[in-house]
Amino acid sequence: MSKTKQRRPQAETPKGFRDYFGAEVTARKEMLDRIARVYHRYGFDPLETSAVETVEALGKFLPDVDRPNEGVFAWQEDEKDWVALRYDLTAPLARVAAQYRNDLPSPYRRYAMGPVWRNEKPGPGRFRQFYQCDADTVGASTVAADAEICAMLADVFEDLGLGGDFIVRINNRKVLNGVMEAAGVLDPADPEKFAEERGIVLRAIDKLDRLGEAGVRALIGEGRKDDSGDFTKGAGLPDASADIVLAFTAARRDSGAETCAELRRLVGDSVMGAEGVAELEEMAALLAAQGYGADRVVIDPSVVRGLGYYTGPVYEAELTFEILDEKGRKRQFGSVAGGGRYDDLVKRFTGQAVPATGVSIGVDRLLAALTAKGRVVADTAGPVVVTVMDRTRMADYQAMVRDLRRAGIRAEVYLGNPKNFGNQLKYADKRNSPVAIIQGSDEAARGVVQVKDLVLGAKIAENATLEEWKERPAQVEVPLADLVATVKAMLEAS
Repeated sequence: MSKTKQRRPQAETPKGFRDYFGAEVTARKEMLDRIARVYHRYGFDPLETSAVETVEALGKFLPDVDRPNEGVFAWQEDEKDWVALRYDLTAPLARVAAQYRNDLPSPYRRYAMGPVWRNEKPGPGRFRQFYQCDADTVGASTVAADAEICAMLADVFEDLGLGGDFIVRINNRKVLNGVMEAAGVLDPADPEKFAEERGIVLRAIDKLDRLGEAGVRALIGEGRKDDSGDFTKGAGLPDASADIVLAFTAARRDSGAETCAELRRLVGDSVMGAEGVAELEEMAALLAAQGYGADRVVIDPSVVRGLGYYTGPVYEAELTFEILDEKGRKRQFGSVAGGGRYDDLVKRFTGQAVPATGVSIGVDRLLAALTAKGRVVADTAGPVVVTVMDRTRMADYQAMVRDLRRAGIRAEVYLGNPKNFGNQLKYADKRNSPVAIIQGSDEAARGVVQVKDLVLGAKIAENATLEEWKERPAQVEVPLADLVATVKAMLEAS
């Protein structure tokens, strides 16, 4: 009888997921730690929630998804209850705010960092698991809370070494609604009326950078045909409405006060629009009083985000330096964070409106930006490697490692096959080790060790002069008692 050969599993990452190795993990942790220190300074507390939430708790706030168990990794338990991996960090916060409302301080200020999961079609740079970094204030109706989030966001970028390379742009959903009212696509008495046309207009505004004024005007009107000949249906509004909308997108002036004055003119008699302008004016005044000028925070009417989500101020942080895209063309790095006020999210649980505002930072994008600017400051060096010249003397090598570790130096003994010494140095190279320690029987008899500076050795191999080599050789022999001091000096020099 023939036995069926057991199929071996494929050693491959599931589609849409990726693995992170030492240097990336270390750099991300260092960046998040620095962000957390800023949040901590502002009085925010950390919160960790389960990676799994009930589908009911997650709700229908996943972008572009009609049913809650589409777009998430969900499964059914006990033949009735559905649970899913969280798709963001805000829905769990809403659940926490409702569940512990009698125990938490109000307002409740929290930050959270961790992975989230989206069951979406993966693509280049688009993964199904990624990190988010959020900070939110729940229970504060004043726009001072929104202004504080924007100031804190600016401080994050300053602390990460991106001063002068970012801008935080602020708008208000109420102002958008006021403009929609003035343009004839919003009836305060019947908010559902003109919903389709309003959606087309708002999405068109969001495409202004890509389509330009002519493209947006076409979408507000009868529609737009792209270069391939495909036609996109427009909102069907008259030119007068398009004029109001485009004037709104171009309303930014030299100062926040001038921008707000223009917005007040554009919203006309809209009560909601006037309320939104007043909130922008208050935020601008609060930020200016704290020293956040137009070089860091600006009122910008072109910011359109979270159309069915945000209820008041919205904000977005952009990095303004240029990078080369995949085709070698220069482009601005772009948005790395965004947020706003969402006063209706906790209401799903309590039946009562609970004011909330917060921001989410795209961790992977921000880390990529820091890498591009050379601002990653994490210590990604590998450990000092103590090589093994004689297996019978393993206890001696372990004693060296113990002394190094007690001095706060990352170190390890080579635990592979020590027969080929060259392989040990290759291992140290793969580990990105800065220093290798060598002690054979001859050195042991004399009470000395060889300390090999691998960083300097690589530099010398490239382009060091003979004088530089003589002044500081890449390998030195020192008494065993001086091992720790010598390694410390080499690490500081490199």
